Amino acid sequence: MNPGPARTILGLLVGLSTMVTIVALAILVFLNPIWVSFEQDRTGAAALTGFDPATVHAVTNSILHDLVFGPPDFAVAVGQVPVLGVRERAHMVDVRSVFFAFGAFALLALLILGNLAIYARGRAWFRRAVRRGAIILAILVVLLGGLAAIAFDALFETFHELFFPAGSFDFAASSKLIQLFPDQFWFETSLLLAAVILGLSALFAVLASGGREEPGPNPA
Repeated sequence: MNPGPARTILGLLVGLSTMVTIVALAILVFLNPIWVSFEQDRTGAAALTGFDPATVHAVTNSILHDLVFGPPDFAVAVGQVPVLGVRERAHMVDVRSVFFAFGAFALLALLILGNLAIYARGRAWFRRAVRRGAIILAILVVLLGGLAAIAFDALFETFHELFFPAGSFDFAASSKLIQLFPDQFWFETSLLLAAVILGLSALFAVLASGGREEPGPNPA
């Protein structure tokens, strides 16, 4: 039976909301001092910055605090010397704007998904839409992962060009922002982020596979 345009639109909203929700949940796994400190130690941020590990962690925790809670000053200093320069602090303000814009979008997606789940009451069309969104997201992540494996720098550059003003994110190797978060940091974090997204996509798809089917038309 043709579900009609309204059901089709609702299904698309469910699928898109599922994709955004999964990505947001995966990002939250890594947006914490425990992961960031561990990965900075792995990628040699202390050696690159010339700071001891404790100072690297303190500086990074301050940057994360300003990113998530604000105020977005990013004026952390070591020995009364600011760690980040003017351009670096301006870039972090831009990062915060993008971060909060995505957060608002993710919250909207979660609200849509939750309300449509209540409206659908476990019907098959809703579960199919969730499963379809999770599968499509997994396919996209696999494709992007394959591209990143052979051209990560180009992909990373394209991401910045899409979301940040031109010339605002190019820093020299001597930049403390680059040294605190070197390329290897982002490469390894991106790989694990992709793995978490794939795991969550599989979980959503499995959870959406159960439930009752919609009744078919009466043969009589």
